[in-house]
Amino acid sequence: MPRRGLVAGPDFEYFQRRYFTPAEVAQHNQPEDLWVSYLGNVYDLTPLAQEYKGDLLLKPIVEVAGQDISHWFDPDTRDIRKHVDPLTGSLRYRTPWGRFLHVPPQLPRSDWANDFGKPWWQGSRYEVGRLSAKTRNIRIINTLTSQEHTLEVGALESMWEILHRYLLYNAHAASYTWKYEGKNLNMDYTLEENGIRDEEEEFDYLNMDSTLYTPAVLLYFSDDLTKL
Repeated sequence: MPRRGLVAGPDFEYFQRRYFTPAEVAQHNQPEDLWVSYLGNVYDLTPLAQEYKGDLLLKPIVEVAGQDISHWFDPDTRDIRKHVDPLTGSLRYRTPWGRFLHVPPQLPRSDWANDFGKPWWQGSRYEVGRLSAKTRNIRIINTLTSQEHTLEVGALESMWEILHRYLLYNAHAASYTWKYEGKNLNMDYTLEENGIRDEEEEFDYLNMDSTLYTPAVLLYFSDDLTKL
């Protein structure tokens, strides 16, 4: 594991998170900042929106900015769902919300440019990470300053990824020892792997407010002012 000063861990200048929550994707809901998710992955379509700015075929995509569009796709082929066109009798993409970029027209047209290569939904050029299928809340308490923050995180995120989220509130987050119930956390593990169970479903079953029992991770300062 590389080190920054006295603190072991990844270099956050180049660190990339693997998971994004649906709430995070929903924040990117404008043509100039356009994300969508489908089939478990998250895609930044901002470059596509900029390239085709003003094109009417971009409209159906802009209308779903920040949303999950898995229902557009066949999960087996990972391609847009298809149907038999009643006019031509041929198999073509099903777009009840309106034809969009890179979908061929219903009938041959001389003004349709098909020199774009692969359609935008094929390949990983716009992929930025995976969509968290399940999220949970965690409280992070700085014992030095007594500040407390509650974060929504993906259930499969490592503690390093959670630390990366927490940098927004504390730029020196990696200069602390992270503990739960007095034990040092393994930063390569998830919350569950560190013994921090997600009991939200059990509280719901008992008709108890799970927000009153959100687990707390305690941060203890380690005398290193390395700023990430």
